[in-house]
Amino acid sequence: MGIFERYLSVWVGLAIIAGIAAGSLVPGVFAMVAAWEFAHVNLAVALLIWLMIYPMMVQVDFSSIRDVGRNPRGLVLTLVINWLIKPFTMALLGWLFFRVIFADMVDPQTASEYIAGMILLGVAPCTAMVFVWSQLTRGDANYTLVQVSINDVIMIFAFAPIAGLLLGISDIHVPWDTLLLSVLLYVLVPLLAGAWTRHKLDRADDHSRLNAFLARMKPWSILGLLATVVLLFGFQAQTILANPMAIVLIAIPLLIQTYGIFAIAYTMALRMKLPHAVAAPACMIGTSNFFELAVAVAISLFGLHSGAALATVVGVLVEVPVMLSLVAFANRTRGWFSPVATDESVPPVAEG
Repeated sequence: MGIFERYLSVWVGLAIIAGIAAGSLVPGVFAMVAAWEFAHVNLAVALLIWLMIYPMMVQVDFSSIRDVGRNPRGLVLTLVINWLIKPFTMALLGWLFFRVIFADMVDPQTASEYIAGMILLGVAPCTAMVFVWSQLTRGDANYTLVQVSINDVIMIFAFAPIAGLLLGISDIHVPWDTLLLSVLLYVLVPLLAGAWTRHKLDRADDHSRLNAFLARMKPWSILGLLATVVLLFGFQAQTILANPMAIVLIAIPLLIQTYGIFAIAYTMALRMKLPHAVAAPACMIGTSNFFELAVAVAISLFGLHSGAALATVVGVLVEVPVMLSLVAFANRTRGWFSPVATDESVPPVAEG
């Protein structure tokens, strides 16, 4: 794990401080950047998010999908958690905290936006950072590729319908044209671009060109993440300074959701008798979020200054230290799992 991944929470924290400081000192600059919009999509943020997402998509080896039938139970676990449990528990927690528990502390419109941001986080399963979590738990790298690849394919078709359903149930107006455009811009197009790039660079017997390309792109991906955080918190600076408790209020249900989903997934993995090398990454995928996508869609749907955008960015701040604690727990409990895989192993596939 490189210095960026190891200290990601530190860099994000510094970017948050820088964004709030800049947004309060030079609000006119952020107002000008906020005006760069086309079809409700801020062009500056869209470019930065593309810098984040594109290298992640290049890492995904979709040829691994053909091997899924050889070891299906780990995939079943992550699909059940990601698409049948997590989005709905996130929506429930958002409603419980911001419509009931914190109802007297947040105005109804802002509460709706916080709930929307949480829902968008819940419908976006992790794509890139899960490779880090898998490595830290000594997971099966090839099987992790299978899990991520399948989830990304499903996300193309399921993200918008599930998000629209839950946003509608939460009494939030769903601009379907913007939501579908966001899925096209931030999921389908990057996936196709990543697959095309991987096809051009990767060779069955030599991954050096692909690895060199990813190494060159990594600094740009890091820059995109940190610059996006600076912009978002710069746009939200006045709101945060006027109400710093907003960060705490959003973080509480996100923490409960993250630890709760992991507990459910880990218990299911134990009952299914999965090998630890498959179970740990599956649980990490189900627990963590594709926050880049959630941020992009929140901005497109609700605006740069919205509570939804703030909620998705708080998700970045919360996720990294929490996931590191779960990695430590998974490693300490390795002995709970059978050391021998009960399913036939998946043949090796090219790693990204």
